[in-house]
Amino acid sequence: MSALQLNGSASSAGNMAGRKLASYTVTGLKRWSCVARELPPIPQVKALHVYDFDNTLFMSPLPNSKLWTIPTTGFLQTQESFVNGGWWHDPHILEATGQGIEKEEPRGWDGWWNEQIVDLVDLSIKQTDALTILMTGRGEANFADLIKRIVKSKNLAFDMICLKPQVGPNNQTLPSTMKYKQAVLRDLVYTYKDAEEIKVYEDRPKHTRAFREYFEDINNELLRSPRPLPRKPITAEVVQVADTVTTLDPTAETAEVQRMINAHNSAISSGSHALLTPLEIKRTVFFTGYLISQVDTTRLLTLVKLPSGMSKNEVKFLANNIMITPRPCPASILEKVGGIGRKSTWQVTGIGNYESRIWAARVTPIPPGTPYHTDNSYPIVVLAVIKGIRPHEASRIQNWQPVSTDKQYMFQAEVGEKVQLRVEAEIEGEGEYESLFHNKNAKRQRGDQQDHPAFERDGYRRTGLHYNEENRRPNNNNARGGNSNRGGGRGAHNNNSASTSYHHHRGGAHRGTVRSNNHRNNNNNNNRGGRGGRSGGYKSLDDVQNISRYANQGSSYQPNYDDVPSQGFSSGADGYNASFPALGGGDGGLPYGK
Repeated sequence: MSALQLNGSASSAGNMAGRKLASYTVTGLKRWSCVARELPPIPQVKALHVYDFDNTLFMSPLPNSKLWTIPTTGFLQTQESFVNGGWWHDPHILEATGQGIEKEEPRGWDGWWNEQIVDLVDLSIKQTDALTILMTGRGEANFADLIKRIVKSKNLAFDMICLKPQVGPNNQTLPSTMKYKQAVLRDLVYTYKDAEEIKVYEDRPKHTRAFREYFEDINNELLRSPRPLPRKPITAEVVQVADTVTTLDPTAETAEVQRMINAHNSAISSGSHALLTPLEIKRTVFFTGYLISQVDTTRLLTLVKLPSGMSKNEVKFLANNIMITPRPCPASILEKVGGIGRKSTWQVTGIGNYESRIWAARVTPIPPGTPYHTDNSYPIVVLAVIKGIRPHEASRIQNWQPVSTDKQYMFQAEVGEKVQLRVEAEIEGEGEYESLFHNKNAKRQRGDQQDHPAFERDGYRRTGLHYNEENRRPNNNNARGGNSNRGGGRGAHNNNSASTSYHHHRGGAHRGTVRSNNHRNNNNNNNRGGRGGRSGGYKSLDDVQNISRYANQGSSYQPNYDDVPSQGFSSGADGYNASFPALGGGDGGLPYGK
């Protein structure tokens, strides 16, 4: 086995030529593998086929961008965020795939494989002159048994299954996944010196590029060497595998993250990780409304009549809620509307549009006189908007046209919230209402944290990411980060008045117009996170108390609720249920806050 060159740059590769060559043996190569399988003799192998595991062969779940805010999806995948390393270093996350290991293992995790890659693995295994290797950056100590069970359930007989050890077979340091994989690839190439080709299948573009460069370095090293080397240059192909997007069941995912947090906080409480800070799950409530089911959304959208020549691609179709409040609902208003989960019936009475750029339906509760609340002058359903137009501009519609009897649709709606969850530092002394808002100053609350990489990084402040190649950072072009369409903003007041109806409308506080940029959250009101019990003691945020004092203060926040179908736990083509599950435990609730 060689004294491995881990840099992988052309210059360092070239330095190998000036050093005494170490021996490469099949016995030495086997030390990288966690399966006790005899490897074929060197002259027999003419091809090396190397497969990545996560999102190449197996569709490993990613943090759900509908469940978590975008910064949190990055934070969960950042190794330095948690005592145990977070999402990609905790075997319980992988065990929870599908319906959990107890149910999935007997059926071979059916539906969780990239079947095209599985077919290629089968062909590689059947190719008598090929060595077939599974190589993943997951830690050997935590994942070896689990990954072997997953692979065995699919009847994939790899010659080698390689996971990242704490140190290499010759006690060499492996500072990153890439350095580890390069070390394995070098030993493969130099051990099986008669192999004419090597193929690597990888889903991460950064790794794909790095592998290609590394093989170029190896071949250049061989070509430049003044002395004969034990093999000729090898034909290398690195295949970029399309990203796959899978997530856990939302309830299971929340439970697993809460478990990680509990273990993290317990370790901090024990005094073994003084540089980390206790964490907790918090809610971000974007708005409260009467949420409409997908079936009724489809019917309501038939009311939209676009102008001749206007393409549907220019329009964002909504019809997913009747706004109650563009913020967490004060307790007094929530009581008036019957609380979260209260169902009510509504009927369309008219339709209108403003300058052919926003369409809405005016509705009334059934039976007439049923109490309701809306921050608009009267209840409306925003049906569609020209892309880039903010839904609250429906308040400008003045001319409402009556609808024919057959278009006076009746539908049911349920009081719910557009909610996403965040993982943030526990902050002492803050109330539960404040915890409903993003805490951009959380990192400053503990002075002893500021020198720790997980808190000093600009990536944590902006996206929850650490600039460490070990972390699988969200990609703006795929679901590793998801889309960041979120509402927020501040602006001048307008003339929209809130209405609470007990057989008539009642005026309320004026609302500010939104200043948003392509659906990004521009809510910079120094909102702070709430607190939870320390050292594993958690407080539920289900029933936020004592917030009626906020009800009359007005708000500069306007929700960008046009993105509900793709982001929130609410109605929509790719959303979840019409109302977000209860949070903090209880019947049907997401299990956090315990």
